[in-house]
Amino acid sequence: MEVCSDEQHSLDIAPVRSEFCNDVTEFRFLTHHLAETQSQLRLTLIFCSFFYLAFSLTDIAVLGYGRDAFILFMGRMAVAVTAAGCGWLTYRQRQSVAITRLAATAVEIVGMSTFMFIVVYRPDELPWHAMSMAIMLIVVYIFIPNRLAYSLAVALSATGVFILLAFSIGNLKPSDMLTMSMLLLLANTFGYVAARRYHRLWREEFRTQSILKNLSMHDHLTGCFNRRYVHEKLLDSEISRAQRFGLCLTVVMCDLDHFKVVNDSYGHHGGDAVLRDFSQLLRKMTRKQIDSVVRYGGEEFLLVLPETDLYGGVLLAERLRVAFAGAATVHDVNQNINTTASFGVATVDFARSRKMITLDSLIATADKLLYDAKTGGRNQVKSLQLS
Repeated sequence: MEVCSDEQHSLDIAPVRSEFCNDVTEFRFLTHHLAETQSQLRLTLIFCSFFYLAFSLTDIAVLGYGRDAFILFMGRMAVAVTAAGCGWLTYRQRQSVAITRLAATAVEIVGMSTFMFIVVYRPDELPWHAMSMAIMLIVVYIFIPNRLAYSLAVALSATGVFILLAFSIGNLKPSDMLTMSMLLLLANTFGYVAARRYHRLWREEFRTQSILKNLSMHDHLTGCFNRRYVHEKLLDSEISRAQRFGLCLTVVMCDLDHFKVVNDSYGHHGGDAVLRDFSQLLRKMTRKQIDSVVRYGGEEFLLVLPETDLYGGVLLAERLRVAFAGAATVHDVNQNINTTASFGVATVDFARSRKMITLDSLIATADKLLYDAKTGGRNQVKSLQLS
């Protein structure tokens, strides 16, 4: 079994199956490319259906107008109908990754199965069938977008069945059988290698985009969201959601006390250590995937707390204040840095508020409260609920 890295390396790519090790990241990737994948699949199905039907002329040329040619024509029609049905299904289910994979796999299986019937009805043309088989393998690996593991399973199974049929009904010499088998094995090998490279290139591009996006939204020192994230992501989403459902929304502005003294006494290295410790405390004591921790300025942090009333916001701020005041940042050997933080908590309850309140105004209120806490003696929490 292929072993992947742990979830902290969510952008790692599994070397054999060429998928992201983290299932959530893989799903995000597939969803991001789903429209393009479905478009490519539908286009491939159109071409495959056309050529599958066009080659019914060779059935007539070999078998003449008769029962056998008609049976093969109906088999080719089954492939075309399956392709059309799967293409329609992906058009109707545009948001479904599972349906897209099911459609690709179904067409591969029906196409390969029908080809085996063609081989049975036209056993004297095995060299030509082998060439057609090699082309179909390349189509399965590269041109029909599917999970690499599924493509590999279909291709290897079809190759095995074809070789067994050739051995059973063909009249090839043992040396010709060996040559044909080796060529089909070569087609599978090159098809897999090319498909693996193709899958990795797409995911590496997605990984690069994800890293750049993450860097653009996060502060490099603390790992918290940066101010740009607030204005590009939170300004609209959190306020509109709270307004739509009549929820509370709380913001907490936090600022380290006497931070300039810390920098002057311990240097910027010591100040950075304090910032990292404080940001870790903020992220540890807030709700993952719900609350947002933002480095808003130099030593200023902003917490955005959805569905949190004033009492909950003040309670969290007090817990943070006490925890940070009671902790110390280890700077150098036998040297600890003790400091405190002040907090301003502002809340709006959209179930009661009749005013048009924006996140900017809510942040401005929390900032004013923070200023009151700083001028009132520091290491304290000031709060207000907007009406």
